[in-house]
Amino acid sequence: QLRRSLHRLCQLAVAPAPASGLRCRGLAGATTTYLDVSVPQDDPTVARLYQAVLNQQRTGLAQAITLVESRHPEKQARGQALVNRLLKHLAQRQHKRCFRVGITGTPGAGKSTFIECIGQDLVKRQGKRIAVLTVDPSSGATGGSLLGDATRMPELCVHPSAFVRSTPSGGSLGGVARYTQNAAVLCEAAGFDCLLIETMGVGQAEYQVNDMVDMFLLLQSPGGGDELQGVKRGVMEVADLVVVTKCDGNLIPAANHAATELSRALRTYQRMKHPLSGWRPRVLRCSALTGEGVPEVWQTVMEFLERVTDSGELVQHRVAQLEKWMWLHVREHLMDLFRESPAVAATLPALLDELRQGLKSPGNAADLLLRCFLENRAR
Repeated sequence: QLRRSLHRLCQLAVAPAPASGLRCRGLAGATTTYLDVSVPQDDPTVARLYQAVLNQQRTGLAQAITLVESRHPEKQARGQALVNRLLKHLAQRQHKRCFRVGITGTPGAGKSTFIECIGQDLVKRQGKRIAVLTVDPSSGATGGSLLGDATRMPELCVHPSAFVRSTPSGGSLGGVARYTQNAAVLCEAAGFDCLLIETMGVGQAEYQVNDMVDMFLLLQSPGGGDELQGVKRGVMEVADLVVVTKCDGNLIPAANHAATELSRALRTYQRMKHPLSGWRPRVLRCSALTGEGVPEVWQTVMEFLERVTDSGELVQHRVAQLEKWMWLHVREHLMDLFRESPAVAATLPALLDELRQGLKSPGNAADLLLRCFLENRAR
């Protein structure tokens, strides 16, 4: 019954919208979302930020990212209009491709320190322009975020060829924030050569960043578990490259042991994520503290990107990602509409009382809330 209700909810959500404006009458009601806001073609905010991003203005890019991250309906509508204009520009001008590399790992694996080390090599030695998007976990109690990842990148943050932006997760699961994908589009339109996306500390099942990057890089710290931990399905299964960090000092033996265990785990999979290019995941070691092994890691990254580009898999991968993120936005907007529904708000207190008294099961309460929501929307 719950599945049928959710299916009906999705049917209402994807009801055809009228030709004029952005109003979606299938979900019209008391709740106001950015779908209910029309943005004129000559909107001054969108036009100003559009030119600022294309002109590679750092302040303008930061303001554009703030706009697309906003939860205010009018600002959300402008953010979507800005992203659409920039996507059209990238498609029409055949813009130079910005490679996106996702970097994830458990808390304390050294993600920010690794990015500081490899980022300085890119901007100073290779003359590249890079953007870094980091995601910081939001508090479940207060909703706030520390946004302290940039403190571990002191030199990269102030380099004129680098742009570092921290974003709160806002309660989103999967290691990335809700609008990180839109921020990635803005950075690509700003002409950066490479985009590094650092997730917040994740576990085995959180790898949503894989759906917005060209290469998925997993950092593992020494002593992170035995071979059994490596073969468990999850983040290891989708990683294109595994890097054992902190391979220095007294941790060298532990790092070597971890690399051996992870190599065995990858051989156990015997999978082929990129059949056209023939790429198989590898395990490397490095130390962001001494810089040893870091150039080899980036050389492997470039080898991977060259192979998937030549095989055509990079384009296929990005097209598939767009479809996944479309459905993700559908689900999240449906949840927003559901939580803000006046009918649901009026029914919820009584249902919660019955739930606490053991008179209704959670599943039955959920069915009743969904029925209330759908019947109210159908009127």
